[in-house]
Amino acid sequence: MKKQTVQAQVEAIITTAEKLIPMYLAKPEDSSSEGNVAICIIDEDGNVYGRLYGTDKIRTRRTYNLAWTKASQVWITGMKTVEFERKVFNGELNDKDFGILPPDFIGWLGGQPIVLKDGTRLSIGFSGFTGVSDLDIVVKAVNELEI
Repeated sequence: MKKQTVQAQVEAIITTAEKLIPMYLAKPEDSSSEGNVAICIIDEDGNVYGRLYGTDKIRTRRTYNLAWTKASQVWITGMKTVEFERKVFNGELNDKDFGILPPDFIGWLGGQPIVLKDGTRLSIGFSGFTGVSDLDIVVKAVNELEI
């Protein structure tokens, strides 16, 4: 039963994020994506969900690859992208403890852990807008759903 609940919550996040895309496209700094953005969500059990938004299959393929890389790094580390890299480079963490070598660090904003009200932990990567907007659209979608 919980898997169905998680799947429904994830699908709601993906759908709600889609409804928010036009708001971000209106920002000059995010308009260059032309709506070819992507989201990747990994649940605690390693199930992967995602959506490619937009009409340019090549661009959305690239943005999904980045979204997946962001989400999978969060899933492995439990930390936002950039936060993990900062801690490694500051000597606070050893990258070998996580199995991610520095050339494979994502290094961009847009990957974040999200804990829903029921305690469900999701690792979410969004890509295609500026890093700040990539983070923001996910938070807004979750908050709008009140889950």
